[in-house]
Order: sequence, then C-alpha cells, then structure tokens
Amino acid sequence: MRKIFLPLVAFFYTSFLFGQNYEAIRNLGLLNQFAKARADLDSKMSDPKFNSKPEAYILKVYIYSGLANDPKIEPTAESMTLLGEADAAFQKYKQMDPTLKFVTDDVYQNGVVNLYSAYYRKGYADYSDKKWQQSFDKIVRAVEYSDLLIGKKVLNASLDTNVLIIAGVVAENSNHTEEAIKYYSRLADNRVSGEGFESVYRYLVSKYFGKGDLTLFEKYKALGKELYPTSEFFSYDKIDFAIGLETDPVKKIQAVEALLASDPNNFKANEVLGEVIYDMLNPAKDSVSIPANKDELEKKMVAAFTKAAAAEPKNELPYLFMGGHFINKAAKLGEERDAFAADLKKRTKPGVPVSKEDKDKQNKFDKSYGDALELARDPYEKAAAIMKDKANITNKEKVQYKKAVSYLSDIAAFKLAVAKANKSPDAAKWEAEQKKWDDLYDSIKL
Repeated sequence: MRKIFLPLVAFFYTSFLFGQNYEAIRNLGLLNQFAKARADLDSKMSDPKFNSKPEAYILKVYIYSGLANDPKIEPTAESMTLLGEADAAFQKYKQMDPTLKFVTDDVYQNGVVNLYSAYYRKGYADYSDKKWQQSFDKIVRAVEYSDLLIGKKVLNASLDTNVLIIAGVVAENSNHTEEAIKYYSRLADNRVSGEGFESVYRYLVSKYFGKGDLTLFEKYKALGKELYPTSEFFSYDKIDFAIGLETDPVKKIQAVEALLASDPNNFKANEVLGEVIYDMLNPAKDSVSIPANKDELEKKMVAAFTKAAAAEPKNELPYLFMGGHFINKAAKLGEERDAFAADLKKRTKPGVPVSKEDKDKQNKFDKSYGDALELARDPYEKAAAIMKDKANITNKEKVQYKKAVSYLSDIAAFKLAVAKANKSPDAAKWEAEQKKWDDLYDSIKL
C-alpha cells in the first residue's frame, strides 16, 4: 500500500503546489503588480507541469493584457507586443479548454475584457487617423472578443453596435468587402437605426445589387425604407441602381440589359437603355467621340425605345428621343452634304458638266440625308399625335411639341423640294403637309 500511497501524495502535493503558483501570480495581478506577475509567470511557463493546464494560459492572458493596458506601457510599441502574446495565449487556452469555463471567472474574465477593450481602443485610434488596414487588423479581434463576452454574458448586451459599425467602416475602407457586408448585415438584421447607421443599409443595398442578389437587395432596401422613411435613397428602384452605380456607359448598358433579361417589356428599363445609348450617339460635347459600333448601338437604341413606347402608348418621350436622334444624324449628314456641294461648285468651271463620280457622290449625300429625315418623321408624327391629345399639357411639354412640329415642317419642305426637282406629282402632297405643320406650329401657344 505504501508504494501506491506515496506517489498519490506526491501527485496531490504537486497539483496543490502549482495551484498555489497560479493563485500567487493571479493575486499579484489583483494587486496591480503586473510586471512582477509577468516575471513570475515567465519563469514557470517553461515547466511542463505548470503549462500543462489551461489555467496557465488564461493566467497569461490576464497578466499580459493587464500589463499591456498599464498607462505607462500602453502608448508604447511594447503594449502591442504584450497584447499579441496575450491573444496567442488565449488561442492556446481555447484549444485546451473548449468549455471556456475560466472566461466567466471573476478574475480571469478581466483578461478577456482587457483584450477586447485594448483592441477596440487601439483600433479606434487607427480609425480616427484613417489608417484603415491597421485599424481593421485590430478591430476584427475586438469583434471576436466582444462576441465571446456577450455570449458568455460577461458583457450585458445583445449586440455591440459600437464595435460592429467601426468594423464595417474600416473593412469597407480597407477593401475587405465581404467582411464589411458581414458586419453591416449583423447591424441591419438587428434593425439597428438612428443617426450614423443609415449608411449601413445604403452599403448593403448597393453591394447586393452589384452582386446581382436581388432578393437581399430588396430585403435591405425595404428595411432602409422602413427605418429611414424620409430618405430618397431607398425609393430608388433596380433601374436607378443599374445606371447609378456605373459611370462607364458600356457597363450601364450591360447592367440594364441584365435586368431586361427577366423583364423585357419594362418601360423604365427600356427607356433608360435607349437614353444611355442616345447620349453615346449624341454627345453634348464635340470633343467626345462617337463609338465605332454606332450602327449596332443605333439598332439597339431604336429597339429599346420601340419597346418602351409599346409599354406606355401614351408616353411621347421614346418617340421624341428617336426623332431627335435621326434629326441630329440628318443635321450632320446635311453639313457633309453642304460641304461637298460647296467644294464641287468651287472646283467645277462654268459650262463644264459634273463628272459621273461627283454626281454619284452628290446623289449618295442627298439620299443619306433624306433617309435620316424620313427616319425622324415617323416618331415625330407619333409624338405630335400623343401631345395633341394630352390634357393639361405643361409649357415645357409645349416646347417639345412645337420643336417636333417644326422638324416635321422642315422634313415636309425637304420632300417638297425633292419632288419639285424631280417634277413629281407628290409635290402637292408635300406642300399641303408642310402647311399643315406650319399651321399647327402657330396654334401652339406657350
């Protein structure tokens, strides 16, 4: 019996001895003697009998995090070193004790709280200085410790909104998009609102639209609208986002076409698609070049406006855009036609007939110009018919109405000149047509 009893005595004595060692070092921490506690701890951590228990590592968390928060050390680089070692010790502790029972210990919980507060404080300082990546590295650790402390009910809260909003902001600004979405989603899913939180919902709405996840796009847009009813942002629809999130017109076209794939007859989508292409083909500045695939784009624009007009038959806008495009095209062709005619006159001697080559070029210019005018005629006629029957027409609409009618008169005048030049019987028809539009133009009072 003595051979068995003595080792047992030795075992219990050793356990008791190291239990006393943990307690002695812990008591130094309680007395705020963290430097002395660290020295004692470091001297024992290499002993397998000491470091074989989880308590050794939660003790290290407590001592090192306490020292890192010492007012004399906290502003120095050593503080981050100590904090890093405390963090590593906690990871080791988690491996050794999955129950994390010491996290709720009256003393040891202070080590975890110290880790949380230190990472948050240092991360916030970097956030204030716009050191986004440095802040991100610290704040994500603060979030992890905050979640742990809340889960263990050490912190009396259901959600740490302060650390989560900072985490979202620094993740966003350090290009950790998925992390930003994760942190912002936690806030939004808990319906956190108030001053400073609207951007959370805006970010999620924009990002999920960009991802093509229209279910979550609609979810967070509806939440944003409910929590911030006066914000115009959450009233924007999918089409607004499709064009608003892109600056490149080619990408705008792709974004709208992606929406049209599931709703091909949507008026607004087709109207917007047509307008985007219209702006590309009719740039406001002469310095902006027209795309090389202009003919392809023109067909796509006409198809879009035609679908928009079919979706809303009483809306004149699609027709006005189509008419305007072809009038602009005719104007450019007219300038080229006039320039050729002036050059031809300059280099043709009196009495000398025009060469066949020049005559063919002249005819080609005339035809291209006439074709463009003809393409403008139909949409302008349809726009004029809609606006003629429009009740409570505004002055702004009347200006567009007069402009459309004026162009129809110009088109009729060109047709009349061609008919007279060819001695065509259609001359009378176009003369009457021109008079009709001139009379209507005079009748529209602004």
